[in-house]
Amino acid sequence: MKALAILTSVLLYIPDRVGAVTGNIWTALVQIWANKARSLLTVLGIIIAVTSIITVVSMVEGFGNYVSTFLRGLGTNMMVVYPEAMRGPHGEFLRRAEMHIEDIQAVDAQATAIRRTSPVVWTSATIEYGRQQVAGVETRGTNESFQAIRNFYVDAGRFFGAVDVDSGAPVCVLGREVLRKLECDESVVGDFVHIDGQRFEVVGLLESKGSFMGENQDQMIVIPWTAAVRMYPQAKNYLGFYVEAVKETDIPEAEGQLVRILRQRHGLKTGDKNDFGIFKQDQVLSEFNKIRIIATSVLAGIVSISLLVGGIGIMNVMLVSVTERTREIGLRKSVGAHRRDILLQFLTEAVVLSTVGGAIGIALGYAISYVASLYPDMVPVKVPFWSVALALGFSAGVGIFFGLIPAFKAAIIHPIDALRHE
Repeated sequence: MKALAILTSVLLYIPDRVGAVTGNIWTALVQIWANKARSLLTVLGIIIAVTSIITVVSMVEGFGNYVSTFLRGLGTNMMVVYPEAMRGPHGEFLRRAEMHIEDIQAVDAQATAIRRTSPVVWTSATIEYGRQQVAGVETRGTNESFQAIRNFYVDAGRFFGAVDVDSGAPVCVLGREVLRKLECDESVVGDFVHIDGQRFEVVGLLESKGSFMGENQDQMIVIPWTAAVRMYPQAKNYLGFYVEAVKETDIPEAEGQLVRILRQRHGLKTGDKNDFGIFKQDQVLSEFNKIRIIATSVLAGIVSISLLVGGIGIMNVMLVSVTERTREIGLRKSVGAHRRDILLQFLTEAVVLSTVGGAIGIALGYAISYVASLYPDMVPVKVPFWSVALALGFSAGVGIFFGLIPAFKAAIIHPIDALRHE
């Protein structure tokens, strides 16, 4: 029976408290509307802070998503292996370590966690077509697996095949930027260009990849690696190669297998350093994600400082409001209002005031992000939901924190003193 009585009293108390809070919110909205200009100036700091948070976070997240998508498009299960420079005890350059096609074939045949490999000869060349000449074009000598490993496919013509690679056929695939600089169109497919003076047939055009971090991905020529070695004979002893793991999660196992195979083939003993380097695409993505999180946190933290300014403004106005409404406080207490009722009333007004400012800031943040996304060269901008929740939560928290002092001051006023107040 006692438990039932307690439960009944609790159930009766909850609607009463809910009704009181609803009444306080309505009173706060009436006060805001009655003093529209002052309320707007009061929450201006909150509006600016929340707008800044939404805009900054959206821009950083949009850029981060763009870069992450781009890096994943290059293949996060890809590694690049290259011969290292051999150096002496004082760091002086001795010679470049060698890497032969037999090393690459051994990795391809023995490493079970690796799906495919592609030899690569890195160089730059001058390309000529008709009267047009373009110097310093990145040239990649690879095999037919290059397009699958690097996700560089053709959208006109074809990519060269295994037969072209085995025979060292003088064929090439051009990037779209090279096509533009040569001042020609897709009709160049089937025609001939000269690469460092050697005649090559254009068999295909790579799809456009655009620029990334100041590097134009479309300024590239791809030729069979056997043709590249014939043009640059010294490259046959210093081949690099692309590696594609079976799955992204197989990267550590694939790396371990190729390290073991290459160390055995190069006769390296325990304690000897690797004479080859390994670049992993997922390392770049992982490091970038760390930088993005740090940048988002730091920038959001910096613009959040203006929330403190807005909070101080709310506290000042609420203190003035307490002074202006002292007689009202006395009347409420004289008819039975408790201190907690007065405290809750003014605290609710502060929270509603800051939350309204936060809502306006969120709307402005969405508007700015939308307008920014319409700019042609702008990365896609999308406002993450967590930033909205965070901004709204912070603005409400500011209202609670800075509204406590005015609310407490109002609650402790003696009713007699309040009624005597002029």
